[in-house]
Amino acid sequence: MAEPSLTIEQSSNSTRITILGELLTRYVGDVQPAFDRISADLPDVQLDLSKLESIDTSGAWLIADMQRRLQHGGATLQITGASPAHAALLDTVTEHLPAELDADAPERGIKPFLISLGEVTVSGWQGFLSALAFFGETLAALVLTLLQPWRLRRAALFSQMESAGLKAVPIVALMGFLIGVVLAFQGAAQLKQFGAEVFVVELIAISVLRELGILLTAIIVAGRSGSAFTASVGSMKVQEEIDAMRTIGLNPIEALVVPRVLALIIMMPILGFIANMAGLFGGALMSWIDLGVTPGMFITRLKETTDVWNLLVGMIKAPFFALMIGVIACWQAMQVRGSAESVGQHTTASVVQSIFMVIAIDAMFSIFFSELGV
Repeated sequence: MAEPSLTIEQSSNSTRITILGELLTRYVGDVQPAFDRISADLPDVQLDLSKLESIDTSGAWLIADMQRRLQHGGATLQITGASPAHAALLDTVTEHLPAELDADAPERGIKPFLISLGEVTVSGWQGFLSALAFFGETLAALVLTLLQPWRLRRAALFSQMESAGLKAVPIVALMGFLIGVVLAFQGAAQLKQFGAEVFVVELIAISVLRELGILLTAIIVAGRSGSAFTASVGSMKVQEEIDAMRTIGLNPIEALVVPRVLALIIMMPILGFIANMAGLFGGALMSWIDLGVTPGMFITRLKETTDVWNLLVGMIKAPFFALMIGVIACWQAMQVRGSAESVGQHTTASVVQSIFMVIAIDAMFSIFFSELGV
């Protein structure tokens, strides 16, 4: 094995470059800097390949790329001494060199900005219409399923309830417990300044039952189950399984979307209730440890100062959160186009959009209940 080397002989009006050895892939990394140093500033270049023992595609690419670079710079390159096999390989590689990308600077000014803004606006409007149409199809399928229960795929429903609900109980309970602990600890630090430690019970109960319990549960479900829905259905879209379902007369909305959305609608209130109870337990435990509020006193204050509506306000939000998470996750899955990268992109978009919509819906409910005086 002879490693390749370059010799350069330069005269007043020409430059002769001779390549010796074997210009193979294993040596490309070592010899490429020498090729890169050959610039168009040199006089007319003659490349002698008579002493080249062997060459493969990578070596031919080095020569072809150098030839194109010199020609673009205004110099000429003449190849001599190449064997017929080497010359044929060089011709093939030269013909199939990829076109160089234009290095022009992007346009600047108000016109390109307006064009970009218009494209984003049109794309966003089309996405909104697509999501709205999908939401309508899903609602229609849900109503049809409620009117004709025998159409429901029970096995798929129970499987999704187990995956999205039962298996989420540990993380939801832990999250609720820690939220209760944090609220009690931070609330105690502030209330101690005013000698109002006993009001930590109301702080924990109202915060957890009305807002934080169900809101954080929805965020966890969006990140956990929503992403799983998008990834699983999106993978089916990539593998053309959804097209196959339509071919044999199955409706993907009824077969894939309805069981998932219905499972979330059923399990979200249950998960929210578990998070609420875990939050109250964590708050009671920290209040006992940090403030000396015994469990009996905590329960008494809870009964005296916390209305059942505080619990119902959170539970009313749960089905709406679940519907939105399920619809967005499945809609994003239906937008997947042809590659695993697309699945990842739409899974990320599903989580982001679901969390945003959950927070927006929670804000609207807060305003609504505030206006009702609840």
